Amino acid sequence: MSDSGPVLPWLVIRQDDNGNRYRVGRYATQDEAQKIADSLDARGHKQLYLVERIGEPAL
Repeated sequence: MSDSGPVLPWLVIRQDDNGNRYRVGRYATQDEAQKIADSLDARGHKQLYLVERIGEPAL
């Protein structure tokens, strides 16, 4: 942990049918972020949930 707070490099992103992207949350580990994305995806909505690391180019 640094002076600016915990390091949370993993993002969960929601992408809608029009390609609009929204940050859902930031997480410490990829596994934690993936579990959140999977639980949101299991709700059956048409949005796509992605896990990305901060600083990596989006697909």
